[in-house]
Parts: sequence; C-alpha cells; structure tokens
Amino acid sequence: MKKSIIATLCLGYLIANSAAAAETFGVNPIESFVLFKVNRLGVSYVYGRFTGGLSGTISTDPAAPDKSTVALELKTDTLDTGYAQRDKDIKGPDFLNVKQFPLVTFKSTSVQKISDQLYIVTGDLTFHGVTKPVTVQANIIGRGGPKGEVQAGVEVHFTIKRSEYNVKYGLPQLGDDVELTVAVTGAHR
Repeated sequence: MKKSIIATLCLGYLIANSAAAAETFGVNPIESFVLFKVNRLGVSYVYGRFTGGLSGTISTDPAAPDKSTVALELKTDTLDTGYAQRDKDIKGPDFLNVKQFPLVTFKSTSVQKISDQLYIVTGDLTFHGVTKPVTVQANIIGRGGPKGEVQAGVEVHFTIKRSEYNVKYGLPQLGDDVELTVAVTGAHR
C-alpha cells in the first residue's frame, strides 16, 4: 500500500512537471513591434515601424521543441514612419492597402531548437493576400519579469521581397527588399 501511494505521488509529480514544461505566451502589443527598412532611390532608407498592432501566441515545449508553435497577427494600419503624408501613401492602395489587407499573419509549420537562445522557425507569412513560406532565426533574449510574472523576449531579423507579395509600386526606385525586425515580448498565460 505504501509503495502504491509513493508511486502515485511520483507519477502525479511527473505529470504536473511535464505539463508545466509546456508554456504559452501571449504577445504584449504595447511592448512588441515590427521595424522595417526599405531603400529609397539608392541613396537612403525609409524606416518605419508598426507599434501596438502585433498580437498572437507563442507556445513552447522545452522537452519537445518541435511541438512549439508561433501564431502572429500584425494590424497594417499601425504603420508609423514619422511623416504623416508618407504614412498615408504607404497605407494606401499602392503599397499596404490597409482597407483590403488589414492584417499580416504568420503561422509556424515547424520549429527547430539550435541552442537555448536560438531557434529556426519556418512558417507561412501572409501579406497583401499572398501566402509564402519563410524561415527565420528566432533569438531568445531572455525570460523573467517583475513581481514573479513570467515574460519572455524574442527578436527576429529577416528580409522579404515585396514584389513576391504583389507590392510592386515604385520599383526599382523604391527597393524590393524589405528588411524586418520583429521584437516580441510575451507574458505567460
């Protein structure tokens, strides 16, 4: 009897700890953003960001990293380049066309752990009505938080060709390559 109680307690402990190992983080839209950079006329860059419009979840399982998932949405109308007229132009039909395409989405199809700080994430990026596979390196900044709250930070850098997503206006004076930085801070759910 005593052995079965100990075995039951051990099994309960293992189940509780294995369940605790898998974690889901909700994206904090206030602390998460997307930065972009596009060449302009071959002499300078247009820089901008999407602030307050990034949402989604990141689910991780350190014991089985290949079961981890990422699902993100970005509201295109949150674009800010620091110049109102340029923002209006970029949000218009020639570029983002935010009325017809209010969201950019990413949904992972595979996650591979390289190290505790580096993961390779492949998934489907849908932008301007076109879905294409992309593979990115996700750099884990760290984990922690105030008052015992668990937060995690991730940063990703990658480049897309806007012409592949049917955004061709202004080529070649305005660059085809869009350099992106996605910075995500998530709180444990």
